[in-house]
Amino acid sequence: MSTRNQMLSYYLCTFDSLERNNPSHVHPRTSHIKLKELVMLEIDFSHSDEELRKILETSRVVAMVGESNDHYYSSYQVAQYLKKMGYQVYPVNPRITDVDGEHSYPSLADVPEPIDIVDIFRKPMYLDEIVDESIAVGAKTLWAQLEVVSSNQEPERKAKAAGMNVVSNHCMRTEHERLQIPSI
Repeated sequence: MSTRNQMLSYYLCTFDSLERNNPSHVHPRTSHIKLKELVMLEIDFSHSDEELRKILETSRVVAMVGESNDHYYSSYQVAQYLKKMGYQVYPVNPRITDVDGEHSYPSLADVPEPIDIVDIFRKPMYLDEIVDESIAVGAKTLWAQLEVVSSNQEPERKAKAAGMNVVSNHCMRTEHERLQIPSI
């Protein structure tokens, strides 16, 4: 199980007190948190490095669902990196009006041009709705960031069935840097 072309196993952990925790790290302040559920998921990461490279090199328009206007958050930082690399990045977040003066769109349907990649920075509970929107606008790739994985994998399956590329539980910036893809 060492290549991306094979079926990879990982665990989805839920906890009684927190939504996020690292089970391999016990900290005195969180040692009281008990593991509620441990579910092994089988996700088909069918994209080789060459396929990921092709997605990243041929895509130009990214809709960043859940992008924040707060510089502290990863969604903001990833969006800024992608812009520096030459991508057209549209913030999609109905809770904010703009990100650094750039209009934030309330939905994928409001993005003013065809979308190549829908990059998701939302909790997994919203994934099904985002997949439906992505299919409706004809997006080519669904890119679910780290920890954005549904427990039943139905949204990911729905996106694949609709003909979309699906990259799950990977950071777009990290993959772009790891593959050393040049600026557009």
